[in-house]
Amino acid sequence: MLATQVLTDQQGMPMGVFIPMPTWERIVVQYPDLELFNLDVPQWEKDFIDQRLSLAQHNPGRLRPVEMLFETL
Repeated sequence: MLATQVLTDQQGMPMGVFIPMPTWERIVVQYPDLELFNLDVPQWEKDFIDQRLSLAQHNPGRLRPVEMLFETL
């Protein structure tokens, strides 16, 4: 039987989780409201995210660590 797995990128950073269908089906039975979150992301939101990622890629000097934000708050 397949096990739940953490998916990583080339640097070994966690990027996602693989949950086998039998495990997922048990989770959904235990937490029925979870299915409400299985909605598609609207195209306008995907476009917005793509635009922000493109800006970050083309202007890496504008990126700052999140710790700097917390220090200013």
